[in-house]
Amino acid sequence: MKNMTLSSDFILLGLLVSSKATGIVFTVIFAIFVVAITTNLVMIFLIQVDSRLHTPMYFLLSQLSIMDTLFICTTVPKLLVDMVSREKTISFVACGFQIFLYLTMIGSEFFLLGLMAYDRYVAICNPLRYPVLMNRKVCLLLAAGAWLGGSLDGFLLTPITMNVPYCGSRSINHFFCEIPAVLKLACADTSLYETLMYICCVLMLLIPISIISTSYSLILLTVHRMHSAEGHKKAFTTCSSHLTVVSIFYGAAFYTYVLPQSFHTPEQDKVVSAFYTIVTPMLNPLIYSLRNKDVMGALKKIFSCCSSAQKVATNDT
Repeated sequence: MKNMTLSSDFILLGLLVSSKATGIVFTVIFAIFVVAITTNLVMIFLIQVDSRLHTPMYFLLSQLSIMDTLFICTTVPKLLVDMVSREKTISFVACGFQIFLYLTMIGSEFFLLGLMAYDRYVAICNPLRYPVLMNRKVCLLLAAGAWLGGSLDGFLLTPITMNVPYCGSRSINHFFCEIPAVLKLACADTSLYETLMYICCVLMLLIPISIISTSYSLILLTVHRMHSAEGHKKAFTTCSSHLTVVSIFYGAAFYTYVLPQSFHTPEQDKVVSAFYTIVTPMLNPLIYSLRNKDVMGALKKIFSCCSSAQKVATNDT
C-alpha cells in the first residue's frame, strides 16, 4: 500500500540550479516572495481604508492584487520547501490542486486586465457617464465575471489533465505542476487534448486582447483630439502602468501556451514560468504604486497617521 501511494506521487525536479548557487537563488526567490506578498497586501489595505481610492479603477486593482497574492502562493512556497529538502515529491491530488489554482488565477488575471482596459476607456472617452457606466454593481459583476472565467478554465482543463494515464517516469522537469511539463509524462496520445488546450488558451488570450486593443485604440483617438497638454499627460500616466503590466503578463503567457513546443526548451520554459509566476506578482503592485500619485498619497497618509499616533502615545507615557 505504501509503495502504491508513493508511486502515485510526482517528483518536481525544480529549477535545477547548481548546489553552490542554491542558497543565493533561495534567498532571491524568498525575498521576491516576501516583497510580493507585502506590497499586494498593502495595496489591498490602502484601497480599502482610503476613501479617495474607492473608485472603479482601484477596485479592479485590488482584485488584481488578490489574484497576484493567490497566484504566487500557489507555486513559490512549494518551490522554496523543495530547494531545502531532499524529498521533492508532490502528491497526485496536490498536483491537480496546484494546476487548478494556477489556471484559475492566470485565467482570471487575463480577463481582469481586459476589463481594466475597458475601465480606462470609459474614464477617458466618456468621463461624464463614467459614474453610471462603472457603478458599484457593474464593478462587482465585472470582477465576478473575471473570477468565473478563470475558474471555468481551471474546471475544464484540470480534470482532463489528471485523467490522462501516466506511466514510467514520475519526474516533472519543472518547479511546479504546469500542464505542458506534466503531459510529457503521459503514456497515451495527448495530441487531441493539446489541441483543445491550445484553442482554449488562444481564446483566453484573444478575448481580453481584443478588449484591450479596441479600448486603447479608442483612447488614442480621444487623446489625439485633446488640445490640452495636461489631458495628454494625465491619459498617458493613467494608461502606461496598465500597458506595462499587460505587456509583461501576456508576453510570458503567449510564449508558454501559444508558441509551439518546438520553439522553446524545458529550461527556457522554466525561466519564463518563473518570471510570470514569481516576478510578475511582485512587479504589478510596484508598477501601479510607484507611478500613481493617489496610491503614494494614501501610503504617506497612513505613515503620517501612524507617526502621529506613536508621538501621542510617547507623550502620554
